[in-house]
Amino acid sequence: MAGKWFLHILTHYYHIMGNKTSSKGKKDPTILTDEDLKTLKANTQYTEEEIQAWHFGFLKDCPTGKLDRKQFLHVYRRFYPEGKADKYCNFVFKAFDTDNNNWIDFTEFLLAVGVSQHGNLEDKLKMAFDIYDQNKDGVINRKDMVKIIEAMYDLANEDDRSGDKAPDKRVDLIMQRLNKEKDDVVIRNEFIQGCLRDELLRKILAPNTSVVSEEQDSNSSSTIVNESV
Repeated sequence: MAGKWFLHILTHYYHIMGNKTSSKGKKDPTILTDEDLKTLKANTQYTEEEIQAWHFGFLKDCPTGKLDRKQFLHVYRRFYPEGKADKYCNFVFKAFDTDNNNWIDFTEFLLAVGVSQHGNLEDKLKMAFDIYDQNKDGVINRKDMVKIIEAMYDLANEDDRSGDKAPDKRVDLIMQRLNKEKDDVVIRNEFIQGCLRDELLRKILAPNTSVVSEEQDSNSSSTIVNESV
């Protein structure tokens, strides 16, 4: 049975922080190296003891130290039994698999969980962008957006895709609100800044995040409410 660590990652839509480590050079993915600890302590809010505890839980469910696509999809389907999770799960898996080796190691996993648990709105929008940016070139185009919106509809078991709900019409609206009507591509900063200033864009592109304005005013910072999809 999947451990609690799966729940943290699968109840959010999202994505990985900027400074990442590659696992390609590791001989044994079950080992948490000093370099892994250094990376995770620098890029998350977890203490060394907490990282060790997460690592123990990860290995309990993934004894090889590898979370592969099949296992990831199997767990995702359990959270969305009424929807078709395959397409969206593949988008998320590819975003988390930062070194493109077709499995998620512990460092990749905990960097993503760290954003889900502790990241601010901008961090979570970066993660959302990474899910759209499947070829990881820092740019998303209309075709990318149509595919991810179709996958989100599948996940939500949404059959009404006519009129304004049609994926291509949704993309037209997105590009219009990003002031990109005459352009077919959106770069990372345009995506993030557009979502930060436009609540409707956040609801369409990153429905897992919303800003609680009262908290933002009192704390002078963004307070994020994460909603299960």
